[in-house]
Amino acid sequence: MSAQPSVLVEVVDGIATITLNRPETRNSLTPEIRTELPAALIRVRDDDAVKAVILTGAGGAFCSGGDIAHMVQSDEGGLHWRERMRKLHQWFPELVNMQKPVIAAVDGAAFGAGFSLALAADFILATPRARFCAVFGRIGLVPDLGAMQLLPRIIGQQKAKELVFTARTVMADEARQLGIVYDIADNAEALMAEARALAGRFKAASTAAIGMSKTIMNQAFELDARAMSELEAYAQTICRGSEYHHDAVQRFKSKQPLAFDWDRASGQ
Repeated sequence: MSAQPSVLVEVVDGIATITLNRPETRNSLTPEIRTELPAALIRVRDDDAVKAVILTGAGGAFCSGGDIAHMVQSDEGGLHWRERMRKLHQWFPELVNMQKPVIAAVDGAAFGAGFSLALAADFILATPRARFCAVFGRIGLVPDLGAMQLLPRIIGQQKAKELVFTARTVMADEARQLGIVYDIADNAEALMAEARALAGRFKAASTAAIGMSKTIMNQAFELDARAMSELEAYAQTICRGSEYHHDAVQRFKSKQPLAFDWDRASGQ
């Protein structure tokens, strides 16, 4: 076993970078990663200095999915696998519902549960060699780690069924056309630079407002319009009383630039 941590966490200038660090297995969800990744998510969740999160993989792969070697070697029964899945589902919502923008920086394979990890992000950036695959059907399994909920939300039910039923590989260009990928960088180095630049643009935003917006929108496919309106009303009431909002109003009244202005930062 490597002495290196299986999951690296670096926080620089308000941006947390979580790196899956098992390149020898293409960052598959080894027992070590399944233990260390939840701890990393909790750490960045609870760090008020962190304004945005980047999730990536080391060594030219994002995450190749489940630990197939362990599956092949294991003779444990169905109850064991049910419990294993339940443990994954205990921490996965921490990623999906992280109250901060999450950017998946994908270079190489995002297969199986690795595809699910990428889909859990708010934005997916990729290199031209990024590959996405709901590979489960190739070995007679169903998508897991939230893929059957997340994928149809992003690309629609019919297209999601196609990718799941065929278990075919989707390259970066097609993934962008489908709406899976937000943008494509030229190479791995440019990918991380673009991810940091995108994450950095949220540093001046209201983390509370983004977090509440994300929480509510994540429930948009389950709740009816009335329930969504109630959540919107409660969230808006909280935000109206925030120091961030009061400061923004004062800036507006005194004709000062707002702290967070995406268009101004983009030169528009």
